[in-house]
Amino acid sequence: MSKSEITTIQIERSVLNELKRVKRYPRETYSETILNLIKNAEETKEFGTFVQQAQEERIKKLWEEGDYFGWEHA
Repeated sequence: MSKSEITTIQIERSVLNELKRVKRYPRETYSETILNLIKNAEETKEFGTFVQQAQEERIKKLWEEGDYFGWEHA
């Protein structure tokens, strides 16, 4: 994987702790862990619900913070 294909993301520490908890093995990368979660969600037909809940949480947070500019990117 080239450097141009790698990005950084910001997540809450609680999310990071959950990712650590669900790793299949200690050296599994976070990318592998996230892809595995997505694959499992798609296979169990819960992917739409998973995405919808994530969007609802983001929109609620933006609304509470009064960040109306963020609505365009939620």
